[in-house]
Amino acid sequence: MHIEERYKKIIDWFSENMPVAETELQYANPFGLLVAVILSAQCTDKRVNMITPRLLADFPTPEAMAATTPEVIFDYIRSISYPNNKAKHLVGMAQKLILDFGGVMPDDIEKLQTLPGVGRKTANVIASVIYNKPAMAVDTHVFRISERLGLTNNSKNPLQTEQELMKYIPAHLIPRAHHWLILHGRYVCQARKPNCVSCGLKNLCRYYQINN
Repeated sequence: MHIEERYKKIIDWFSENMPVAETELQYANPFGLLVAVILSAQCTDKRVNMITPRLLADFPTPEAMAATTPEVIFDYIRSISYPNNKAKHLVGMAQKLILDFGGVMPDDIEKLQTLPGVGRKTANVIASVIYNKPAMAVDTHVFRISERLGLTNNSKNPLQTEQELMKYIPAHLIPRAHHWLILHGRYVCQARKPNCVSCGLKNLCRYYQINN
């Protein structure tokens, strides 16, 4: 199967079977999403969603978060992974957001990456979810699923996967395709034990064809 045909068939399947695909992080505004995405690094969305309501109730704006200290933020987020680093990142992010961008979330991926705690994946999430830009955030799920389905071939790193996916997925679908792959990886094609039996993509899947 040619790569273009594989992409088309997989996109068609997702379009039909997962017409609505969006982040499972709960947020009320762009700043809230940025806080949640920073907290979600190596942590489940479920855990982040337990923490952000109280955190953002007390620090709902960049100005409020910039005025506090990492030690105070730590007490709100102590139950997630790497709370010390993330507390520093959140305060630093809020301060830089005010200093460099007047408290307004930039829509440019390069500018977003100047904020503490914001790498390329996080910047792509914000650009995609908030600004509906054709930005493909590659986390462990997207990286794994892309390889298993045969959308990529021995991709060496997330950036290579991102570039390959961007090449073949139509720009207007990229924000949704990011969530298609994440949700498929989270609930069907899991890392340790993919549920191939109930997967509607198995007949298109390179991993299934090799292992069955």
